[in-house]
Parts: sequence; C-alpha cells; structure tokens
Amino acid sequence: MPRYNYTYKALNSLVGKAIHRYDMIENGDRIAVGLSGGKDSLTLLWALAERRKRVPVHYDLCPIYVDPGFDGGRGEALADTCRDLGFFLTVDRTDHGIVAHSAANRENPCFLCARLRRKRLFEIADALGCAKLALGHNKDDIIETLFINICYAGEISTMVPQQEFFNGRFTIIRPLAMVEEKNIRRFAKARQFPEYNNPCPSAGITKRSEIKTMLEGLYRTNRKIKGNIYRAMSHVKMEYLLK
Repeated sequence: MPRYNYTYKALNSLVGKAIHRYDMIENGDRIAVGLSGGKDSLTLLWALAERRKRVPVHYDLCPIYVDPGFDGGRGEALADTCRDLGFFLTVDRTDHGIVAHSAANRENPCFLCARLRRKRLFEIADALGCAKLALGHNKDDIIETLFINICYAGEISTMVPQQEFFNGRFTIIRPLAMVEEKNIRRFAKARQFPEYNNPCPSAGITKRSEIKTMLEGLYRTNRKIKGNIYRAMSHVKMEYLLK
C-alpha cells in the first residue's frame, strides 16, 4: 500500500474535522480552489477531490492559478498537474508581482501582491459561478499570521477557517486550518507532488519567514507550545485585554 494512504488518513481526519466544525461545504456547492503551485494548495485540491468520493455531499471543484507575471512562471506545469488529477486549471496571467515589486509601490510587496491576487480570485470565481473560494492556509499559517499582525499591524487578529465577504456573497474556506505544515510536507512528498520553482524575488525573505523562524525556535523548547497558541485563539479572555 502506498505510504501516502497512511499520511492521507491522518490529514483527511483533520480536514473533515475542520469542514464539519465550521460547516464549510454544503451539497451543491461550486468551489473555486486557489492554487499557488506549492505543497499546501496541491494537497488541498487532492484532499477535497478524494473526500468528494467518500461523502454523501456533492460539490464541484474549479482550480484557479493567478500568475503574478514573473519569468519562469508555473502556469503550464501546474495545468499539467491538474490535468493528471482530472481537473482543468484556469490560468490568469497578471502583472501583480511585477507591480508590487516596482518603485511605484510604496507598500510591502507581499501585501499588495496578495491583495491583488485575492481580488482577482474573487472575480474569476464569480465568473465560474463559484460562491466559495478554498485556500490552502494551514495551522502554521494561522499562527504565523497572528504574530505578524501583533508585531507589524499592532492588532490581535488572524486568518479564520471560514469567512464571508461582500455581505455573504462569497465565502473563503480553509479546510487545512487544523493541519500542521510538517504533515502536509510529508504527505506531498509521499504523494510525489512536483516541486515548482518560485520566481518571486521576495521568496524566503518576507516578514512571514522571520516570524516562522522565531516560532520554530520557540517550538523546539516545548512541543506543547504550538498547540497552546492555536487553542488560545479560541479561548480569549476579553476582560484581561487592554481597552
């Protein structure tokens, strides 16, 4: 039996737990899946596709890739991977990454690029008749975003597993919200997902990378810390916060 069957069993359990806890998917949903070419989004697409075979809930999946415009993009190779999984990939070529890294942009390049990508994903999802957008953010991403917002935005907030936009017209879901990055990495390796080159000039030198390094050092001191931080986000004592 392929090793990924063992790793998928654990991953599928956490995906199912998140979907049920936050009521992410309903019968008849048409779900856009935002792909980046990384292990997280490919694992997300694979997990949702496999889960569809085993649950009494019908939903359609429409993978989308928004190309940021750098040379050596992933669009064609990612389309081939999706085809192997039985999906047609909608590829949208933009100049978001180039604009975000240009002198005309006074914001953080990652912030602007992500904002433009999100906007385009909503537009394409709408054109495809999808009211839900699934993104591959995992448990580590959610924790890291909490610390990014504390350190660089001066607020206590993070990404949530399910979030409505435009008065409920669109809903973002994050089915990997309870899955740790290391387990996704193991699954992607066992499943032999292709690894694509990331042409973004900011890859590996972002604020998120700094926070990730800080947290990894903290986790090494006590294996319970990551779980405690994650649980703390749903156990907030407002009376012990500043007003």
